[in-house]
Amino acid sequence: MPTPETEPEIPLLSRELSWLAFNYRVLQEAKDPRVPVLERLKFLAIFSSNLDEYFKVRVATMRRLVKLKKKTREKLQNDPATELDQILAEVGRQQKEFGQVYRNELLPELKKEHINLVTEQELSQDQQSLALDYFKKKVKPLLVPIIFSSNPSPLFLKDQTVYLIIRLVPAQANGGEESEQYALLELPTQKHGTRFVELPDEQDDRYVIMLDDIIRVGLPTMFPEFETVEAFAIKLSRDAELDLEEEISGNLMAKIKKSLKKREKGHPSRLLYDPQTPEPLLNVLLDRIGLSADELVVGSRYHNFRDFFGFPMLEPAHLQYEEQPPLPHPELEKAESMLAAMKEKDYLVHYPYQKFDYTLRFFEEAAEDPAVISVGATMYRVADKSKIAKALIKAAENGKLVTVVVELKARFDEESNIYWAQKLEKAGANVIYGVPDLKVHSKIGLVTRQEEGKAVHYAYLSTGNYNEKTAKSYTDHALFTTDERLTLDLTKVFNFFVDRQPDKQFDHLLVAPFNMREKFYELIQNEMRLAQEGKDAYIYVKINALQDEDMIRQLYEASQAGVKIELLVRGICCLVPGIPNMSENIEVRSIVDRYLEHGRIYVFGNSGEEKIFIASADWMNRNLSRRIEVGFPIYNPAHQQEIRHILDILRQDNQKARTFHNEYYISDTPTNTVRAQYAIYEFLKQKAIAAGFQV
Repeated sequence: MPTPETEPEIPLLSRELSWLAFNYRVLQEAKDPRVPVLERLKFLAIFSSNLDEYFKVRVATMRRLVKLKKKTREKLQNDPATELDQILAEVGRQQKEFGQVYRNELLPELKKEHINLVTEQELSQDQQSLALDYFKKKVKPLLVPIIFSSNPSPLFLKDQTVYLIIRLVPAQANGGEESEQYALLELPTQKHGTRFVELPDEQDDRYVIMLDDIIRVGLPTMFPEFETVEAFAIKLSRDAELDLEEEISGNLMAKIKKSLKKREKGHPSRLLYDPQTPEPLLNVLLDRIGLSADELVVGSRYHNFRDFFGFPMLEPAHLQYEEQPPLPHPELEKAESMLAAMKEKDYLVHYPYQKFDYTLRFFEEAAEDPAVISVGATMYRVADKSKIAKALIKAAENGKLVTVVVELKARFDEESNIYWAQKLEKAGANVIYGVPDLKVHSKIGLVTRQEEGKAVHYAYLSTGNYNEKTAKSYTDHALFTTDERLTLDLTKVFNFFVDRQPDKQFDHLLVAPFNMREKFYELIQNEMRLAQEGKDAYIYVKINALQDEDMIRQLYEASQAGVKIELLVRGICCLVPGIPNMSENIEVRSIVDRYLEHGRIYVFGNSGEEKIFIASADWMNRNLSRRIEVGFPIYNPAHQQEIRHILDILRQDNQKARTFHNEYYISDTPTNTVRAQYAIYEFLKQKAIAAGFQV
């Protein structure tokens, strides 16, 4: 078998360009006239927020690679300079389309619904007076202008903050011309509470104006001595990678806190600017901030479109998605006690279609139950006011042995995790700050109860975070179980967190980086053997990202052996399907819809006795080799049938599924429309109705 050094190269799509293709699918939702118009605005917000993070992390990393010495760069798979040029070109194309969607599609659509998002130039005389009065009373007290000239002394801009850079031209004096001056105003969105101001209705029409334009209305009153006052929006994104050695020696929390402070002053990775900004003003700005023209990215009149998450959700109801209230689980809803119900059988729950309450009840009941002696959990991303974290604190205060693995390296959630870690420690919990060289990404919980002199384990295994907020918008799956095959393996995972001994043997769980990769290889190779024997062989996988080169190589080999492979990949996919004699048996599709597809499902045909696993692990090198991930088999036949049915619905989607080339997937029978997320909700709704619930 070839060694990694001698293995031939395989077709791979650039990770960066693949991610941009994913974000374009988000933009497609903003373009889709089938999506309610206010929801389309939210997709613009998601697109913008995604791109902000992409520049702060991925593009910042690319810029660092470009600065490496030539000999070092030559060792990389792709030339970073060439790839960076491709990235910026594609971002520019998408940004242009973004602006067209906003101006030419969404604003007119809103207008048809009598919702007018107006600029300061579109205000009536009465509205102008109201806006000016609002500026003087509500906005002006929040503004602190910084006035400067073209003098190139340093100017510091906060990360991800919108500023108005203001050109000030004085009136001519004695026939001579005085030099222009400039002012900088931070947009006070947070202090103001919202980016949007609702103006009084006029007949059937509603009017909304952005805070930026309220300021533009009032600027002449702030600078009355100047003849010309023009304002242009800018925003700086800074490098957000925490350059941490992923090790625990020393005080990791102190390192994280120090790095968070550095993040605020990280190297600039992008300056977004209004294309109407005069070139001399732009040059002054570059000199003052210390940027090169390479770090300029053309934006629009407005930045931080993520603020459109806060756009007023106005009537009528058809402007938003129809409500899908979380459904009761047919059995758990009737259970008086979660632990007692779990003692009888296992339960599979699907978020956000079904209630997240059962997860809360599991931990809250464990905190109060006198027979519970210990509670373990991993915390990756939790809600700001996490009820689960509070339940763990209560358990510790009630004298139970509470072990919580807090991942301090969960990007952009570090501060929240530090906060809860400190609260847990204060309550007496044993807090473990991650694992050396590994990020803990698994979503697991383990409750141990003393029953008739014996320790009985109750496990929670999930694809999603302990987060009440994201459980309303991320699709995930969770298993509540007392199956000893799984709970005994899970105790070994928690033992590893404590003793750090990597000699654990897992018989049923797939645990990265210990056995997950190898088990997946075995499952793929088993399908290859079946295909070579002339038997039906197939692999169906739903994941968020596929980037690991060795895993892609395995899939290419399986395709060549005749295995039918269907991949539902929401985001990055470096595998290229449909290549003759390489990947012609592989189909790749992606679904982007109202909920974020998040749960990972893996199905292997296994000669008619399917093996089904679910997890939070993508097929990326980091998940398989540098993270603690826990994948778990679905053993219960009813649960196998249920998860398989949900996967089949997703495979049949012909409304929101896209091909590998981002074309909407249309089935051979387009009259039989399947919009998976709605069909899954209906499937689970009928199960609740059959159990006697009124939903």
